[in-house]
Amino acid sequence: MSRARFGFFQDDYFRGRMVSNYDVAVIGSGPGGYVAAIRAGQLGLKTAIIEKESLGGVCLNWGCIPSKALLKNAEILSYIDRAEEFGLSFDNFHADYSVAISRSRKVVDLNTKGVDFLLKKNKVDQFQGTGKLAGPGKVEVAPDGTIIEAKNIILATGSRPRSIPPLPIDGDRVITSRESIVLADLPSSIVIVGGGAIGVEFAYIYRMYGVEVTVVELLPRLVPNEDEDISAQLERSFRKHGINVLTGAGVTGVETKSDGVTVTVEQDGAAQSLECDKVLVAIGVQPNVEGLGLEELSIATDKTGIVVDEVFSTNVPGVYAIGDAAGGPQFTHVAGYHAGVIIRSILLGLPSKARTDHIPRATYTDPEMAQVGLTEAEAREIHGAKLQVVRAEYSGNDRAVATGQTPGLIKVMVVRGRPVGASIVGAQAGELIQTWALAIANHLKMSAIAAMVAPYPTLGEINKRAAGAYFSPKLFENAWVKRIVRVVQRL
Repeated sequence: MSRARFGFFQDDYFRGRMVSNYDVAVIGSGPGGYVAAIRAGQLGLKTAIIEKESLGGVCLNWGCIPSKALLKNAEILSYIDRAEEFGLSFDNFHADYSVAISRSRKVVDLNTKGVDFLLKKNKVDQFQGTGKLAGPGKVEVAPDGTIIEAKNIILATGSRPRSIPPLPIDGDRVITSRESIVLADLPSSIVIVGGGAIGVEFAYIYRMYGVEVTVVELLPRLVPNEDEDISAQLERSFRKHGINVLTGAGVTGVETKSDGVTVTVEQDGAAQSLECDKVLVAIGVQPNVEGLGLEELSIATDKTGIVVDEVFSTNVPGVYAIGDAAGGPQFTHVAGYHAGVIIRSILLGLPSKARTDHIPRATYTDPEMAQVGLTEAEAREIHGAKLQVVRAEYSGNDRAVATGQTPGLIKVMVVRGRPVGASIVGAQAGELIQTWALAIANHLKMSAIAAMVAPYPTLGEINKRAAGAYFSPKLFENAWVKRIVRVVQRL
């Protein structure tokens, strides 16, 4: 029997037919869906994947990948802003944002082709259309009516930008990240509503291209889910770049006109109007759970998404949900991690419980921010007086000094000699955080990190310095050490 393995969605054989004997059927080809399908195929499970738009989902097409391509351009421009520091000068310098957008779309194309290749390589059947549960063990693919029968069904439908009544999105003057990621013509000014990861990343990109940027955040600080010291460092950096930041401020309405937008903001009980060319709504995402046939099978949902247990099973046997659709932490790598847990459970027939304490996150502004485990506030609430916090500044690192990247900080939250969280703000924070994610995942002690030998000079030495800082004050509190120090001082 011919199957759709010879090109994405090109085989008409299955259209309108019943296709049986799949071990796994995945609805959605984002980072959760394609990882689940590829891994299942690698392990010999007969697998199908259903996608209504483009392979790779939001992340590869409209989110993580194109935004990181644009952020690289912004990073280069940030160095050009400091050109005199490096003895560089330019005449008639011009940054063409449309070329940056074009480059980002080429990166997207390369990545989606890579997913297609891996699906084919691992013999995953691909179906284009909207997948919907059509009964126990069945998925209907619209509009052609193909029915796929599978022992296990994974819902990996992701999420979409959230909106609120005071901010009606028209896709022109009031836009979401999806429109913004392909907007080749820069506005002269923009108000970004939401100071989370998406909002601050776009704020940095636009500002580096000379756009007048205002970020409006309802909570008292930018990136409110991060450590307070990290937020403070980002706000200082943004103000240095000339980004206007309004925290503790809420948008009460917008008025769109032919030549721009008026945004009404209330802060500290006073209203003010902000004039801009466009408004970017970046207030979070909501799960895609509509039209999946959940009600017909009585699959439980709540305001965060599809309700699942610790192994991502819904209340209906054989139906799983992962990633944003299941209301978990909304990160690409989390969805991929969920996928691995499910496939191991399906293959081995044994529950493989997921952990969340060791999952890091990063935001790619200037400076970068990264977090794993507990913030200081969270750790203090849980562990109280048992908590010790150690710090290491980038300014004490030779590589940071040599490369002009000294603004930065690492904080490590330690309980009984083991890290329970780490917060980093500074260059390559997303790379540096992985040391602490590994330590937390494997219950390593601070002594193990302090004993590492890091190449010199590297930013990675800051991790070793932070671990060493845990021992320095404690060591010299020891009575015997104090005696030895006194003897040495007399010599």
